[in-house]
Amino acid sequence: MALTFKKPKKTCNDRNCPFHGSLPIRGRILEGVVVSAKMDKTVIVRHDYLHYVPKFMRYERRRSRIPAHNPPCIDAKEGDYVTIAECRPISKTVSFVVVEKKEGAK
Repeated sequence: MALTFKKPKKTCNDRNCPFHGSLPIRGRILEGVVVSAKMDKTVIVRHDYLHYVPKFMRYERRRSRIPAHNPPCIDAKEGDYVTIAECRPISKTVSFVVVEKKEGAK
């Protein structure tokens, strides 16, 4: 899969960076808000989505918290609106990587 994201202006020597390292991305691409950036090179992204409930023929709002690798060249902070892409498992819980920081965040 070709990267269709803007390459960050900063460079890094992180081997788990999809732009400057050797980490291939594949699978799902999601968007969300960074709610925690307390770990080293890892952020928690809150992904809001709608789930259809057939019994009531309505949608309900749901959210999930996804841990994602945060390369030093992107360096997302709390409150940033980011795009994350699925990759191979980096650790026990991390299988996503931040690929883009969106403008117009809260």
